[in-house]
Amino acid sequence: MRARFLIRAATALICLPLLYFAAGFAGALIPGKHADLPAGTDVLIGLARAPIHYDFLLPMSPELRARYGFASNAGVPMDAPQAEWLLVGWGSEAFYTSAGSYGDMKPGAVWTAISGDSAVLHLDVAGDVSGLDGISYFTLSDAQYQALLNSLDANFRRDQTGAPLPLGAHFNDHDAFFEAKGDFSILHPCNAWLGETLRSAGVPFGIWTPTPQAVELSLRWYGQ
Repeated sequence: MRARFLIRAATALICLPLLYFAAGFAGALIPGKHADLPAGTDVLIGLARAPIHYDFLLPMSPELRARYGFASNAGVPMDAPQAEWLLVGWGSEAFYTSAGSYGDMKPGAVWTAISGDSAVLHLDVAGDVSGLDGISYFTLSDAQYQALLNSLDANFRRDQTGAPLPLGAHFNDHDAFFEAKGDFSILHPCNAWLGETLRSAGVPFGIWTPTPQAVELSLRWYGQ
């Protein structure tokens, strides 16, 4: 009897992740509702694939440097002339601030992320990324890009003066984490958030993309 229970438990442990990935692939193909905005080729942006998730890659401009000027006080060198891109990511506070790769995963942080956690936003800068792999580029109209920036802005938790709230956590000497609105969970992970944010900017995308593989599939399926 006990052996049968252990077999069933082991089978469930194997099947659940497979079902999760399969559901993600299905969600990547099913179109989610997106904002009705004209497409265009005004602004080139990127999605940078990390080991665990994707980050937005936004081109540095005088307007973007000014918009995110608050990040300089938290350690992000927004005025650095060699900074050509701003990376923006969202995730679990316990997990995201402690795991830059799969090798950094800690059981407690993983469980907190799966069961539900406060969200954070991560900002970082990058120079010339033209020779790097794992970046998907596509264009947006000015209207889509402004909608994307507004959507990202709306994710920051702010103090009484309207300033975003830094956490004091860092991976390097040119990044910072900030408190974010919303909650992270296994059903609403960072990659699903990325899809929601793209759709809010009028980009056709899958209704649920919980894994990097689902994001990649949705990018290809919708021609981004």
